[in-house]
Amino acid sequence: MHLAIIPDGNRRWAKQKGLPSFLGHKTGADTMEQTIASAFDLDVEYLTIWGASTANVTERDPKEIDFLFSVFKNSFEKLIASPEISDRRVRVRILGEWRVLFPEPLKKVYEDIIEKTEKNDGPSLTFMMAYSGTGEILRAVDILRATSPDIVIDRDSIKRSLMTHDLPAVDLVIRTGGEPHWSDGFMMWDTANSQLYFTETLWPDFSKEELAKVVEQYRSTERRMGK
Repeated sequence: MHLAIIPDGNRRWAKQKGLPSFLGHKTGADTMEQTIASAFDLDVEYLTIWGASTANVTERDPKEIDFLFSVFKNSFEKLIASPEISDRRVRVRILGEWRVLFPEPLKKVYEDIIEKTEKNDGPSLTFMMAYSGTGEILRAVDILRATSPDIVIDRDSIKRSLMTHDLPAVDLVIRTGGEPHWSDGFMMWDTANSQLYFTETLWPDFSKEELAKVVEQYRSTERRMGK
């Protein structure tokens, strides 16, 4: 099973509680850690989490962006040392434009965890960082155009050109935050036939109980795939 999560609502959660937005991001990072452990307890084989869109790290207030970077760094340093990763032999992928847009100390942390886990043969954990779905498709088009003027454009060649070329199609997408819409074409190729679950729960309040309910609901649903 490939589960993808769009964790929305950190800032609104903080605003509702009269707290600064950075505390929403910090609490959201704690929820992320708990959700990863819970998903693997539920035997999810592939887990993909949208950590930050390109706009999140280019168009927000610079102070908020700097704080996001510090949250990312602290979270991934904990992840590297986590028994959830080592004991389960989790392979971690980090996809997106983070090598271009993120500061060097954070990039070093990312490179370390990618290198440390690349030969692991357990569950797959993918983070989309500085990621845009439309950007991913445009990048794939550029790759195909540069490959050969005679290349056959089909499902297989497009998939091979995506950032997610070695991941299976997404089975289930969970979006928190109470806004049932897509964002910037999130994994548009890989979610073409996904089940979608939108919840009013803001991300910092998303619980392992709700996750278990959604996963069980998905597993008990017959997928006809148009047949």
